[in-house]
Amino acid sequence: MRKVFLLAALQGALLPALAHAESVSVASHSLMRLPSNSSTLSLERLDVADYGTLLIPARLIELQVGELTLGHEARITIVPGDRELQVQARAAQLAEGSQIVARGAPGTYQKAALPGRDLRLRIESLQAAQLYVDARGGAGTPGYAGLDGARGEAPGCAWGAAGRGANGDNGGDGHPGGAGAQVRLQLPASYPAEQVKVLVQGGPGGAAGTPGKPGAGGKAKGCVVYRTEGGKPGREGLPGQAGTPGADGSVSVQRF
Repeated sequence: MRKVFLLAALQGALLPALAHAESVSVASHSLMRLPSNSSTLSLERLDVADYGTLLIPARLIELQVGELTLGHEARITIVPGDRELQVQARAAQLAEGSQIVARGAPGTYQKAALPGRDLRLRIESLQAAQLYVDARGGAGTPGYAGLDGARGEAPGCAWGAAGRGANGDNGGDGHPGGAGAQVRLQLPASYPAEQVKVLVQGGPGGAAGTPGKPGAGGKAKGCVVYRTEGGKPGREGLPGQAGTPGADGSVSVQRF
């Protein structure tokens, strides 16, 4: 049987657009990425070996699989995106510790935190100790740290007094976390509800920025006739406020 193998994303190579393929296999302890130049993909078989990771790009919005197998601690990781991803599998076997991860990305100083990827997952026949889906929002960007105050000027022996240290800047406020995803599951009626675990909490808000330290006063200086006292230190800045958590997502489970 002809098999189509995806090259590792770390090697930077991708296959052309695939509308249909017989089989995709991810080797143990490796990372592979599906092509990003097609919005839909149909596979007869998808195997992710122990500790392997399959990366689904943001552009892919529909994945149909005949037989899905995830090994021990294997992952399907879904890149954040604006459109819901629909995954349909006729039969799935999920080993212990396997996960489907659709988490949002944490914020950076250039970009806000991203929400979890909305997901619609249909599995017609499921064998798994646990179906684990993580679709939490990304953590918010931390606030900027306040700048430290400058040291006060040193005095002269013939003029002036030691300068007071400058005040530290206030820390910046943390930014909001990303929202949790909307996850819709369609599962066999025989699969136990207690074996389904879905996380859709909003991402934590960004940490408060730390305050700037006070600037030291100008140093005391001993002169021939008199001694010039040192300057007073500045004040420490105020800490920022922690960012607000993202909104929680939702989970719905339909049985058939």
